[in-house]
Amino acid sequence: MASRTPLNATGVMLALAAACLITPAAAQAQTTGSIDPSGQTRFVHPDMAPEVIARAEANFPNCIRGMWPEAQARGVSRQTFERYTSRLQPDMRIMTFLDSQPEFSKPVGDYVNMLVTEFRVKKGREVLERYKPIFDQVEKAYGVDRYAVAAIWGIESTYGDPKGTGSRSVLTSTATLACIGRRQDYFRGEFLATLQILQSGDVPNDHLTGSWAGAFGPTQFMPTSFQQFAVDFDGDGKRDVVTSIPDIIASTANNLKLDGWQFGKTWGYEVVLPNGFDYRLARRELKQPIAKWASLGITRPGGRAFPRGADEAYLLLPAGGDGPGFLMVENFDVIRKYNPADAYALAIGHLADRLRGGGSFAQAWPKEARGLSRGERVEIQQRLTQKGYDVGNPDGIIGTQTRVAIQQFQARAGLRADGYPNTRLLDALRR
Repeated sequence: MASRTPLNATGVMLALAAACLITPAAAQAQTTGSIDPSGQTRFVHPDMAPEVIARAEANFPNCIRGMWPEAQARGVSRQTFERYTSRLQPDMRIMTFLDSQPEFSKPVGDYVNMLVTEFRVKKGREVLERYKPIFDQVEKAYGVDRYAVAAIWGIESTYGDPKGTGSRSVLTSTATLACIGRRQDYFRGEFLATLQILQSGDVPNDHLTGSWAGAFGPTQFMPTSFQQFAVDFDGDGKRDVVTSIPDIIASTANNLKLDGWQFGKTWGYEVVLPNGFDYRLARRELKQPIAKWASLGITRPGGRAFPRGADEAYLLLPAGGDGPGFLMVENFDVIRKYNPADAYALAIGHLADRLRGGGSFAQAWPKEARGLSRGERVEIQQRLTQKGYDVGNPDGIIGTQTRVAIQQFQARAGLRADGYPNTRLLDALRR
């Protein structure tokens, strides 16, 4: 989902990866929670408490009316505003999706395997051949790898399958989330951007349907991302990322280009770590030349050479020390701007490689019974804080600060310091 990234179509299944469009930074709202004697987390975000939700629902009409000045400042006419908001009603079913995004809560290996399927590979190659002239033109115009664009298209909606793109009104979804729940500041901008799209006429309201988070079209653009990245590549005067194949492909490529895509380079390399490796080096902020990593004993499966030893990379262990490792270069972080979950970016990169003829990962993913719930991730952060480690605000997002704290705890507890949050770590913290 072109983020500033959520949940899509596959995504609805994926909890609609479009919501991924929501950056971790945007989710830094204050949270509350406590750990009871049984060791379970009682976690409630202040804006998600039942009484707060009820008040916000009752205030919905006032909230919408109160956004008129901002809409007007963005070029929305009074006629357009009244036409699309006078009868709006919130969709309260959306509240159940806010904390259930699979790219954050599902084990990484399960998530990647769920998305990078033989069907998507076969379908993607057919799409690349069918629209080859368009991909040729777009790749020349924007300097973005066609396989990355096709991978986003495939993972977000299985190449435009209506079941994958979502059927909820983008206007209703963004309006609901702009006035109710824990993401109001973020979705206020998405709602206003939706009104701008309707004002411009680029996409009619009956085509503005998508995920619960408001992502729409085969590559799942959020309204603000549409405003920033969508292009009229077919020259019909409309930026139509719903029904125009040229606009869909070119707009997705433009998104990646403006986010910093480096043409001719990969997203990363699967790697094998040597025995006795210091897992504390697996930190996003530790970037160094690939040649330096190789000097530490890191190799590619099968002993293949790294093509560009001078490229800066960081080591990512998405499933901890039990799973495959990866050296990630700049294009991986570009994909993460589309959707900030490592699991999502890894699935996109892997599907792109499969589409160009590559094989499966050489190393197996660990068998995990389940991923951690948001409440359990908050509990890990709270217990680390209680033990004197600095994780920042306990928000359920396992970012760099939390991973460093996990590594510090693991090292002091005699555990492998891979920074990976799982049920074993939680059990160790509870003891």
